[in-house]
Amino acid sequence: MVLQEVCNLVNGEVLCGHSRLKESVEFAFSSDLMSDVLTVKKEHFLLITGLANSQSIRTAEMSDAPYILICRGKTVTPDMVELASENGILIIVSKFSMFKCSGILYSAGLKAVY
Repeated sequence: MVLQEVCNLVNGEVLCGHSRLKESVEFAFSSDLMSDVLTVKKEHFLLITGLANSQSIRTAEMSDAPYILICRGKTVTPDMVELASENGILIIVSKFSMFKCSGILYSAGLKAVY
């Protein structure tokens, strides 16, 4: 699935990484527990989370998750955007719940990591 489509499906707003919107992603993982994200064995997946702090950016970087969808309309700080930009990470923000975002994207063909 192309990331522009991901953004459209969840009524998302891109905060950084606009150049990555034409890239494709096949897998996603939803979690607010970054320790769980670190156990994911896939590379190049979409991280769906409601955790809006620099820990989510650092975890995405370490887990080879170059795309983050932050749910529940959480406020992303300028420091988070700067850190994500420095690491080439796309951030999309959606007002939908994590459950709704995950369901929409799964129904549209995005595969679960597990």
